[in-house]
Amino acid sequence: MSDNPQLARRHRSTGRITLADVAQEAGVSPITVSRALRGERAVDPLLVERVLAASTKLGYVPDPAARALASQRSNHVAILIPKLSNALFVDLLDAAQQTLRAAGFQTLIGVTHYDEEQEEQLLREHLLHRPAGMLITGLNHNAATQALIESSRVPCVHLMDLPAADDTSTHCVGLRQDQAGLALTQHLLAQGRKRIAFAAAQLDPRAIQRLYGWRTALKQAGQYDPELEHLNPASSSLALGGQMLTNILAQQPDVDAIFFCNDDLAQGALLAALRSQIPIPQRVAIAGFNDLTGSDQMLPPLTTVRTPRAAIGREGAEMLLRLMQGQEQSPAWLDLGFEVVVRGSS
Repeated sequence: MSDNPQLARRHRSTGRITLADVAQEAGVSPITVSRALRGERAVDPLLVERVLAASTKLGYVPDPAARALASQRSNHVAILIPKLSNALFVDLLDAAQQTLRAAGFQTLIGVTHYDEEQEEQLLREHLLHRPAGMLITGLNHNAATQALIESSRVPCVHLMDLPAADDTSTHCVGLRQDQAGLALTQHLLAQGRKRIAFAAAQLDPRAIQRLYGWRTALKQAGQYDPELEHLNPASSSLALGGQMLTNILAQQPDVDAIFFCNDDLAQGALLAALRSQIPIPQRVAIAGFNDLTGSDQMLPPLTTVRTPRAAIGREGAEMLLRLMQGQEQSPAWLDLGFEVVVRGSS
């Protein structure tokens, strides 16, 4: 407690230490206290130390509701991702949170489970907190969600996907999923593979874009066959990948390569092949997508597409910070690309 009698009387009468109390204790203005506690880099480090010391001494706890009411915006950023069980989105989220926290922002996380109605409901709930900005996975939303994004006038950056080349207004950080799918299929074709199946689960928009890339590569090579598309709406998993490998080879024994839309499916296929003593890649080449943890440790190591998910989270957050500060963002989107990582499975 402060030795200041006036401050002590105020604390006893209201039961709450205010930002003005901290300013008086630190010998600075209230606006300096506010900026220091938000982590703004422009504040002199010595002043930050004084403010933090005073805040700790007094036991000051900021009131986020009051701050949002005064500023019409909170210090929160809403982040919507499809799943927390997928390492892809965990890496993205971790990088985004670290970047935003360093700038004084907290995150409100919503998990949509690839459900458009859940996404809409989560967005409605988050907007009640008057977020300063939003990071939203993907570009495919229902009409109500799209209307909410536009009418809220809250700065928003979309992650993982990119808009059409002539779109100059939608802010995005991601990669061309269809181009990545095309490049991986072209690798398999270059290895002499003739019957390349595409195996997908979840069937989210990014998986479908990879399917388009696979189709394009095979059509260009004159080897496209719609019977080689194996699409399952179930959640992606190791177990499902193993089942899909077994089913595909039983139904289409002439298949000599399988492009799995995600690494967990491909990892499950490699484990199933190992159990069944199916030689990989001699009998069938296996490829995945996203270069998830463990893919380089499989037997054989998995050929895949490495996506820059941590960089997408970091750069997306940086772009959002600029938008929240009123800065122009040109171009509106950032393509971070991808890398085909060739390993022993192909």
